[in-house]
Amino acid sequence: MAELTESVTRLIEHLTRLPGIGRKSAERIAYHLLRVSKDEALALAEAIRNVKENVRYCTVCYNLAEGELCRICQDPTRDRGLLCVVEQPQDLMAIEQTGAYRGLYHVLLGRISPLDGIGPEQLTIDALVQRVRQGQIREVIMATNPTVEGDGTALYISNQLADTGVTITRLARGITPGSVIQFANREILTDALVGRQKL
Repeated sequence: MAELTESVTRLIEHLTRLPGIGRKSAERIAYHLLRVSKDEALALAEAIRNVKENVRYCTVCYNLAEGELCRICQDPTRDRGLLCVVEQPQDLMAIEQTGAYRGLYHVLLGRISPLDGIGPEQLTIDALVQRVRQGQIREVIMATNPTVEGDGTALYISNQLADTGVTITRLARGITPGSVIQFANREILTDALVGRQKL
């Protein structure tokens, strides 16, 4: 069996570290990169470099941004009284793709999971509570994933906000318990947003 060059072997090893990429997929990607033009391959490398150098978390909502604020926080047409709380930026993007929501967001950057050593202090919950206490928010929509950890996180946050007088709602259960928001289809997410219920 022919030996791979050191550079190809290293590329395959790095590709296998990506989520969902096994050895065979990593080999296919590596050979694809060898076949495309040098410009195309280096454009991919430059895109990765740009993401690592330029993308950060929005200082208000913790969505991905290339400046201090993300595009959603900068948008003056958004309803500033509505705040949708999600676990990850991918969940925010899934909700945005429905076109059914025009408020603001808050990204927790995870969920409370004691078994994984993740408590409230590792998330952006304190920043969320501060935002709500500033008084502009009239409704907080808990859009954490419908899992044990997601429900526990939503309950913890609703307890933290109980004395604020803000309406706290939860996405309707059009989303199957145990599923992940970023993989739900557009219609299910739209129904869940429209049919959200008070906690």
